[in-house]
Amino acid sequence: MKLSGSIALVTGANRGLGRSLVTALREAGCAKVYAAARRTETLASDGVIEPVQLDITNTEQVTSTAARCGDINILINNAGVAGFTPALGAQTMANARLEMETNYFGTLAMCRAFAPVLKRNGGGALVNVLSVVSWFNAAMQGTYCASKSAESSLTKAVRCELRAQGTLVVGVYAGYIDTDMAAHMWGAEQFSKSSPAEIAARMLAGIENGTEEILTDERAQSVYSALFKDARPFESELQKAWDVYASQR
Repeated sequence: MKLSGSIALVTGANRGLGRSLVTALREAGCAKVYAAARRTETLASDGVIEPVQLDITNTEQVTSTAARCGDINILINNAGVAGFTPALGAQTMANARLEMETNYFGTLAMCRAFAPVLKRNGGGALVNVLSVVSWFNAAMQGTYCASKSAESSLTKAVRCELRAQGTLVVGVYAGYIDTDMAAHMWGAEQFSKSSPAEIAARMLAGIENGTEEILTDERAQSVYSALFKDARPFESELQKAWDVYASQR
């Protein structure tokens, strides 16, 4: 997919990877980049970048944003939260609920709201920023891992449903990124961290190449190699099953 001239929306755009994505999209020649975040005071409008206040867990804000940003052909669901708490050892379920509400239900709400927008604008691309912990569960951050696993599964479902309208649905898998979020994660000091700018650059290269599963760093590549074989033939059969199901509705 060609980035130059495109119009994109990035959630969680006020810091970390989201902020780097906004910068990278502008440098790639996007005509407009909506920079969406719950807090936008650090984001400035400059003719290309347009700040948008958005909490993806707020249904009304998601709906109004889809109406306001109805010209996009790239949606990057980057917003997410992490409490980094174990499933049973946490004092309450508050982090688990927040992580699932944001990482899974918030992303689902964005996909549902913007799928018709992307269809109307020629298909475009829908990109979900996931994690290597979508593939396994590290118990010290068990509830976060569960939410990212759910988001990864959601991405596969959305890919099946939107393939017919020509939308490229991308899952982005990263290891450790040098952001505020990773700074609070137990054990992260054992691994090297990629800069947000490096991850953003690899993401945009993958989108332009039409890559559905982007493994952005050595950590993601090594974990994938350790856990999986090529899943594409199996997923191709799942796509066929969906196509038959959709044709009979």
